[in-house]
Amino acid sequence: MKVGDYLNVPYRVESEAYETADGSWIRRVRHPELPGAAAESPVIEDALTQLERRRIEVILGLLRSGRQPPVPRPPLAHNVTGATLERIGLPGLASLLDRDAADLRE
Repeated sequence: MKVGDYLNVPYRVESEAYETADGSWIRRVRHPELPGAAAESPVIEDALTQLERRRIEVILGLLRSGRQPPVPRPPLAHNVTGATLERIGLPGLASLLDRDAADLRE
């Protein structure tokens, strides 16, 4: 599989909101099928953007360590693009999308 294929695997998203001691609310989101992929923020959109970035970091970290990320569903066609990576603050990774995943091993 190519790196872009792994980044296009659709993972389930779980979301919850909880109230802090000071009365404010935090939104927590996570991909339960991808260990370590979680984020939280007072604003749900920010939490989801952080989660997308974390998902990519976790997948790349697994590939770089020679481990295969979980693939609970087949990859979607062209979900993660260079524009997506730019939007979430990872523009330098666009060159990895078409590389073979085995080439990322450190």
